[in-house]
Amino acid sequence: MTTKRDLIRNIALMGHQGNGKTSLAEAMLFRAGVIARPGRIESGNTVLDSQPEERDRTQSLTLGLASFSWGDHQVNLLDPPGYADFVGDAMTALRVADVAIFVIDGVSGLQVNDELLWQAASDMSIPRVLFINKLDKERASFDTVLGGIRARFGSGIEAVDLPIGEASAFAGVADLLTEHVILYDAGSPTTSDELPADIADLEHEQHEHLVEDVVEIEDDLLSRYLDGEDIGVAELEHALSVGFATGALWPVLCGSAVDGIAVDRLLDFVCRIAPAPSDAPGIEVHDDGQVREVPCDPSGDPLAYVFKTQTDEYVGQVALMKIVSGTVHADDVLVNQRTGVKERLHNLLRVIGNKHTAIDSARAGDIVGAIKLTDVATGDTLAPLGSALSVAPLEHAPAVYGIAVAAESAGDEDKLSTALAELVNDDPTLEVIRDNETHQTVIRGAGDIHVQVALTRLQRRYGITLRTEPVKIAYRETLLGSTEAEGRHKKQSGGHGQFGVATVRFEPLPRDDGYEFVDETRGGVIPKPLVSAVGKGIAESMSRGGRHGFPLVDLRATVLDGKHHSVDSDDFSFRMAGALALSAAIDKVGTLVLEPIDRLEVTVPADVQGDVMADLGRRRGQIEGTEPARDGEITVIASVPTSEITDYAVALRSMTHGRGRLALSFKCYQERPESH
Repeated sequence: MTTKRDLIRNIALMGHQGNGKTSLAEAMLFRAGVIARPGRIESGNTVLDSQPEERDRTQSLTLGLASFSWGDHQVNLLDPPGYADFVGDAMTALRVADVAIFVIDGVSGLQVNDELLWQAASDMSIPRVLFINKLDKERASFDTVLGGIRARFGSGIEAVDLPIGEASAFAGVADLLTEHVILYDAGSPTTSDELPADIADLEHEQHEHLVEDVVEIEDDLLSRYLDGEDIGVAELEHALSVGFATGALWPVLCGSAVDGIAVDRLLDFVCRIAPAPSDAPGIEVHDDGQVREVPCDPSGDPLAYVFKTQTDEYVGQVALMKIVSGTVHADDVLVNQRTGVKERLHNLLRVIGNKHTAIDSARAGDIVGAIKLTDVATGDTLAPLGSALSVAPLEHAPAVYGIAVAAESAGDEDKLSTALAELVNDDPTLEVIRDNETHQTVIRGAGDIHVQVALTRLQRRYGITLRTEPVKIAYRETLLGSTEAEGRHKKQSGGHGQFGVATVRFEPLPRDDGYEFVDETRGGVIPKPLVSAVGKGIAESMSRGGRHGFPLVDLRATVLDGKHHSVDSDDFSFRMAGALALSAAIDKVGTLVLEPIDRLEVTVPADVQGDVMADLGRRRGQIEGTEPARDGEITVIASVPTSEITDYAVALRSMTHGRGRLALSFKCYQERPESH
């Protein structure tokens, strides 16, 4: 028996920036009767681009959710940004979707992010539909774009639609399974079984090609087809849905989001053939150190995964969550597995952009919102009291581009700290680092646009005026050689004076050995408690910096001799003696500046490998090797000074036209050349 949960469809719209995903979402909402007329991105009145930053930039910058009914189905539509800097939201959408619709530009064809997101969906085993959009535009070509898709993605790409006309003459589609024609007038469809004469022969040919491929999905159908039996549409569609769910084939449909052509056809098709959440494999969870799958079962224990939190100016934080298992009711109490805090679900919400409607309950597989929770962050799991289950975290690519920020006014400093924490709470692909060496607060993201948008949102939402500056490099210093030096601190100003003398041998240590303090005094020339004060004074002076103002590291200090006074010597006096001894040693032998070196892994198409390696050479990089990656890509491994790659994420995007990927990690400190 079909249950309500079987009629849930969680759909992610995927594709390159500008392919028309948000326009398609608007058209779907209009066709579903949710909105009176489709909004326009240029006008800033679309449902899913509701943030001020999105309206200012006329592009999607955060994951949008719109839940609506389509016939008997509950559709939860996820619309992540298509720009590469916001790929974290695209990964999040794929994590909770059961099917992905790849929206492809009918003029430009496949673009960089289409391919990267396709690979990500493939890695997650997400069934995919392709929708060739904008066929109403001049220079649009269904055949050319379809050929490019097949050339890139190989076998399994199956056209199930044929366009009727193109550019200004685009009027509808022919359904290659039923051989029906669907024509559109002002977005309203009319269905007919009479094919236009100019495409009849091509349609019959494409129909036969589709049938031949579809019957191969099921052995019984193939046998009957080879015996000359006609296979009915219902059986063909069932086989198509099986092939779709198993990744054997990927249907291609076409239309125009702006003109509303074939949008209803796309929704009908996906709702019919896409797997329901209950048909998909269970979600991977951790259970007391073990990893297992939890099936999507409304009768199971309630379990909810918070895949995104968003801050709404009117209701505060909205937690978007997928019900993994069980049935959740308003006012249920679940436990946040990260914090151990009980969370009462005061309000369950059906979400359409920034509009919310209260609902009483949600079943396994559904996607809903919740507000007025105590302490919930993206990636949290809400489970029954006593449960050890938590949904396996989504691993995001590391942040690779940073800007240092500070509040302009002292009164905003505390506010800034709280605001940054909330910003990262909503978007865990951002990272905030408070560097104790450079005394900077650095916000890092996937690229310059990602960070700029975050800062704009920060200033608007929290009313903080920010000052930004480049990220300082955490240079260090070490002594150039070994030497002995005396530190003498003497001060007399009436009453008890200050007196401390220490002779110290200083020696540089191997890299990353830190600071070592040794006592070799004899005969009580310095009392033991005051010897340790010498070590503290040296350590304090090291942190304040050497000749170039950078912290000193990798140093052994050995106290050899000294003098003290029974009345005037104290802890402070010998801390000063230690600091003065170090200063004298620096004056004698000088210091060497050390610079941080990063390990850089860059994955690029093979045809730009030479350009990338030459660029790394100009950045003083040392190539350590190359490794083959998938799809003909090459991973270049190099050691590069941190100072040379502060802007590398932006440069790599330009060099590789968006196809390059990088991973950075600290490797070591080494001598900085005098010329730098």
